[in-house]
Amino acid sequence: MAAYIARRLLLMIPTIFGIMLISFVIIQFAPGGPVERILAQIQGADAGATARFGGAGGDGGGLAGQMGGGDGGGGDGGGGDSRYRGAQGLDPQFIAQLEAQFGFDRPAHERFALMIWNFSRFEFGDSYFRDISVIDLIKEKLPVSISLGLWMTIISYAISIPLGVKKAVRDGTPFDWWTSAIVIVGYAIPGFLFAILLIVLFAGGSFWQIFPLRGLWSEQYADMSFWAWVTSPAAILDYFWHLALPITAMAIGAFATTTLLTKNSFLDEIRKQYVMTARMKGLSERQVLYGHVFRNAMLIVVAGFPGAFISAFFTGALLIETIFSLDGLGLLSFESIVNRDYPVVFATLFIFSLLGLVVNLISDLTYVWIDPRIDFETREV
Repeated sequence: MAAYIARRLLLMIPTIFGIMLISFVIIQFAPGGPVERILAQIQGADAGATARFGGAGGDGGGLAGQMGGGDGGGGDGGGGDSRYRGAQGLDPQFIAQLEAQFGFDRPAHERFALMIWNFSRFEFGDSYFRDISVIDLIKEKLPVSISLGLWMTIISYAISIPLGVKKAVRDGTPFDWWTSAIVIVGYAIPGFLFAILLIVLFAGGSFWQIFPLRGLWSEQYADMSFWAWVTSPAAILDYFWHLALPITAMAIGAFATTTLLTKNSFLDEIRKQYVMTARMKGLSERQVLYGHVFRNAMLIVVAGFPGAFISAFFTGALLIETIFSLDGLGLLSFESIVNRDYPVVFATLFIFSLLGLVVNLISDLTYVWIDPRIDFETREV
């Protein structure tokens, strides 16, 4: 198993390199970029961005010179240069300074090589448009994403597994039919649409003002240390009070796939010979289901938990974060792409890709932990 893990870890290196290279090349052909954004602010065509980000700020971030984008490479960047909309009438030396500030005075291959070198040491530099390092910016958004991803995954599994087992045991009965209908309807309802309904009903829309609409906690708990927060029942209750609506909106359709997968896995196992033998020996139905069937049937479901958590953690919360004013990683990634904040874009891509590969490895190891008969050591990666 150690050799298999080592091979998988080594394969992560070219995989990450390929992901970053393809993304970097695509960015080179994307229109717009940080230089054009600054020029638009100067020309007064992007007042909203100026208000939000306060201009370029500082030295353009510690990753200036590493990131590349639609602004093109070096050159003198003269005021009449057609590469930059809004550059007409501006001093060519000023354009050149902007290019140097963001690193676009270097060839693309140098910017990419410098980015990979720094990322290999987990140095992500600073945001272009925010006066903060990328890693601190990500840490700032983590509580929201962890809260949404963790609780949504736990709740969906807590509902899916018992419901799936019950549906398998009562397959073909009215209980199985109407629960399937509820699960499918819940899966078909978009999470953001259900979120709007919850706001209308319970967050001061048209009926009741029960739940808050902003943040993870109230102002009086915002500056508490972690230990003080953990030991305060009022703070914990306030935290879940804020999460009630967004978690409900995210979880409404999240358990459909796992429920049906659990049911089908149990049905496959229940029909096998060893289950019939266990019943013939006089074991109770509970002993058969949870003593013999459960471990085999749950192999796929439980082993997929790390992947399900990462999926909910990174990809499923953008609209929910927006609707409930929760500033998490999903919203950060989207805004960084829109605003051409390349240090944040590439850093989050690198971290998410690395975590995804690690989680895939953990999922494989979970298979072995659940069922020792599975041996990845004897197969080719």
